[in-house]
Amino acid sequence: MKKELKFVVNGESYDLWVEPNTLLVQVLRDELGLKGTKWSCDSGSCCACAVILDGRVVKSCSIFALQANGKEVLTIEGLANGPELHPIQQAFIDNWAFQCGFCTSGQIMAAKALLDENPKPTREEIQLAMDGHLCRCTGYNMISEAIQDAAKRLQA
Repeated sequence: MKKELKFVVNGESYDLWVEPNTLLVQVLRDELGLKGTKWSCDSGSCCACAVILDGRVVKSCSIFALQANGKEVLTIEGLANGPELHPIQQAFIDNWAFQCGFCTSGQIMAAKALLDENPKPTREEIQLAMDGHLCRCTGYNMISEAIQDAAKRLQA
């Protein structure tokens, strides 16, 4: 039996009816068409599906959509201001912090949550925040450098 889901995604209110076992990633991708949130591992181990739920980064493949009821969700699509990329997105581009890009949206969302909480993270704090984000292409140095660069851009 479907249940009502009322929540805000990227600043826009939604009122949907979903099955209780529907995952948040399914609603974001299939119901709202927000394909930037990737669905990869089916086990919550890669973090490609990371979004920000009420200020905290979560794995959207590991929580039910109804757990977002009455809450705010921010996805990668909600970061840019029209054609202007968010400073974190631009820092990832400028620092070559991605190659295939599949895991990048989850990493950027984790970086956003980190920088919202800690505007001047150390390299160790960045590595801890990114723990669990699997990237098979870049190695992790460029990702850490991009987050450090983004921190400087956001402070300016």
